[in-house]
Amino acid sequence: MMTLYSGITCPFSHRCRFVLYEKGMDFEIKDVDVFNKPEDLAVMNPYNQVPVLVERDLVLHESNIINEYIDERFPHPQLMPGDPVMRGRGRLVLFRMEKELFSHAQVLESPESSAKEQAKAREAISQGLTLLAPAFAKNKYVLGDDFSMIDVALSPLLWRLDHYDIKLGKSAAPILKYAERIFQRESFIAALTAAEKAMRR
Repeated sequence: MMTLYSGITCPFSHRCRFVLYEKGMDFEIKDVDVFNKPEDLAVMNPYNQVPVLVERDLVLHESNIINEYIDERFPHPQLMPGDPVMRGRGRLVLFRMEKELFSHAQVLESPESSAKEQAKAREAISQGLTLLAPAFAKNKYVLGDDFSMIDVALSPLLWRLDHYDIKLGKSAAPILKYAERIFQRESFIAALTAAEKAMRR
């Protein structure tokens, strides 16, 4: 059985929980207090961060690597595109999301960030999502009509907009409608921790 060491408010852990529930398989989740980490976490992950996935002798960290492994190990429903060209494009979108959105989310998650750094991060996320928004006027999901790993990756950030105090203008309305569609998925709801549910009232 797979065991996921997961931060109860960590957006990267949230991604992995979402995939596990989407796959509907047997797994165990071990909640980790990111402000009081267990000693064995640094043994499993040299960066001493969650999420960490353990399956027998295999130990993986980094949410996108974990999620691709789960997707390949349990291919139904398939979350990365089957076509190599589309899969390559999907990976590129994931990479850009990490650089252009989630690097700023990490600033907002860090207690060491200054108020100035946090304000800059909020602005960068707001601009990034506003630029993405028009695509959702035409597309149901990031890659078109099919729900994919890219939607999984983006959703924890969208869930946390209020929590991060990020305001989006009217031009971002399509991405907010898209977010509500994702939030209604049974697997998304099941993957939420009590602390994450409290982020949106």
